[in-house]
Amino acid sequence: MTADRTDPVVRTPYGAVRGRYEQGTAVFRGIPYAAPPFGPRRFRPPVPPELWDGVRDAGAFGPTAPKPPYSEAFAQYLSDPVLPGDDCLNLNVWTPGPDPAARLPVMVWLHGGALTRGSSAVPVYDGRAFARDGVVCVSLNHRLGVEGYGLFPDAPANAGLRDQIAALTWVREAIGAFGGDPDRITLFGQSAGAISIGALLAAPQTRGLVRRAVLQSGAPEAAERDKVRRVVRRMAARLKVPATAEAFAAVDRDLLLRTQAEVGRLSSPVLGGPAFGIVVDGDVVPRDPLEALTEGGAARGVDLLMGWTRDEYRLWLVPGGLLERVDRLGSFALAGARARCRCGPDVPRAYRDLNPDAGAAEIVGQMVTDHLLRVPLHRLADGRREASYVYEFAWPSGRPGLGACHALELGFVFETGATPESARLAGEDPPRELAEAMHAAWVRFATDGDPGWDRWDSTHPVRMFGDGIPHTVFGPRDREYAVWTADSILRQAAPAQTRGEDTEGRAAELRSVIGRLRRSGALRRP
Repeated sequence: MTADRTDPVVRTPYGAVRGRYEQGTAVFRGIPYAAPPFGPRRFRPPVPPELWDGVRDAGAFGPTAPKPPYSEAFAQYLSDPVLPGDDCLNLNVWTPGPDPAARLPVMVWLHGGALTRGSSAVPVYDGRAFARDGVVCVSLNHRLGVEGYGLFPDAPANAGLRDQIAALTWVREAIGAFGGDPDRITLFGQSAGAISIGALLAAPQTRGLVRRAVLQSGAPEAAERDKVRRVVRRMAARLKVPATAEAFAAVDRDLLLRTQAEVGRLSSPVLGGPAFGIVVDGDVVPRDPLEALTEGGAARGVDLLMGWTRDEYRLWLVPGGLLERVDRLGSFALAGARARCRCGPDVPRAYRDLNPDAGAAEIVGQMVTDHLLRVPLHRLADGRREASYVYEFAWPSGRPGLGACHALELGFVFETGATPESARLAGEDPPRELAEAMHAAWVRFATDGDPGWDRWDSTHPVRMFGDGIPHTVFGPRDREYAVWTADSILRQAAPAQTRGEDTEGRAAELRSVIGRLRRSGALRRP
């Protein structure tokens, strides 16, 4: 390894790369960790890249994975650059200096985007602030949409997740030359990136590769296989081809992306609809990741930091005026939320009591947010109390209607709030002090496993990042969690009745739980 002031050079397992010094940080972009996943490798598991001679230039971001663009409504808030090329299985490294003796903590970023959009080239994800603070930061691309998460009878599932495992293996083998400690790797990701982390932690192939993990606005989950198959079948019907990997591989790539966008046009976290997801495959995902992490003993010894934003749903509903439309639907929207969350009628009633002045959209949004994110993350923290920390991001955006919405915290975590791309979501001049506090907490967690507040226990401490100084609140979501717990018990009692068990008295008692909470005033905000 050699380095000078203008061109740091590092040798990776597949060849040497030349990066750049930028504002005191050594940056390497577009390093391949696997071969291009096209031609005979399309829809197949990743394989190592070919060795190269000489020194490969790593000054610019590499190609992004094929993906459809965001709709016009979402594009005004979210940046998603497209860089053409087949060599899309690449990663980037920011380091204080490529010193093998440094043994610095490492943070590996997995972007969000519903497993269909996003990339490591989004300016908000610039890792310079982490390198400035003594952390080697890595970000990566992986296959998306039907290329990465389509379910076919003639190809392995979860190709995009397999890409992530290949990238983690590369980090384990190569990061020491960049100044990182391969025994102190922290995964962090948001939304689909956090969901991916849940699956990675539960995957047998990642044992020993990860020391810590940060899950931002995404909980471990497995999508229903039939739901993913329906997406593929709808695409196949439009394309007039069999629903096989072989047939899809013969389709023009741009046509495939347009068809994917058309099929997924009405999908959203709030409304549901056809969507890609990580599925149980008996291999990299041998069982439901949340069950594996809470009941199966997977990833024991891995420290966890997890959390959400106060108004996640507003990014899902504000673009395109969906918030107003849901409000107009009133009781019909609440019925739809019941179906989306698969819950009983007492749940929306309880949320109405919790939010007496709220419109239908806010009640639906908070219900779906709790169902998808807060309740499973609460369950994860309960199952991993020995090493779990929880936060809530509550600072409201300067953009009208967004509140503390999904993805808003990213510019604060990366300290990139001054970028135009971050301002799309946050507005102008977000509070610098809040960014410094949140970023510092992530750095502390990656360094020694303690972000600076109480570990999760029976008092449910949650660090609030909002207006003013960050502070700890105990049990801020306990009322909502009690509602879901009671509903879950009721639904579990119903099948017992069909088996002839005498559960009438027990079911009546359980059904009264939510009623008692409501009558006692426990569901009213102080």
